[in-house]
Amino acid sequence: MRKILTVTFISLISLTCFAQEWQNNLDKAKQIATENSTSIVIVFQGSDWCAPCIKLDREIWSTKAFQDLAKDHFVMLKADFPKRKKNKLSIEQQEHNNALAEKYNPNGYFPYVVVLDAKGKALGSLGYEKTIPESFFNKLTAFEN
Repeated sequence: MRKILTVTFISLISLTCFAQEWQNNLDKAKQIATENSTSIVIVFQGSDWCAPCIKLDREIWSTKAFQDLAKDHFVMLKADFPKRKKNKLSIEQQEHNNALAEKYNPNGYFPYVVVLDAKGKALGSLGYEKTIPESFFNKLTAFEN
């Protein structure tokens, strides 16, 4: 029993270490992307109400496979639009996300993924689809060409 608990604890720590670092500010994401010569991926989601958003997070963003592929290739930027009161964003964050949506997601699709260059120019977009992390990563990188 003790070995099982130890293995579980170590596994949880290693998953935390590999967790994708999400940004929530476009200016910060641009700065990081410029410094690292990477692209930016904006994810428009409704984390507490949008079933395809939750699936995309579980099947792609939260996987070690995607995180390993993306960590040196993309700056990940989350634009969340939760509906539940307990998940409410600060006024400043909500205004920032609204401005992002106005510019990059004017039709209000969820989930909606937009790949930007380091200056903020949209290169391509896609929504949820049932696939594997490697294929989704390849679709995102194809917009860079």
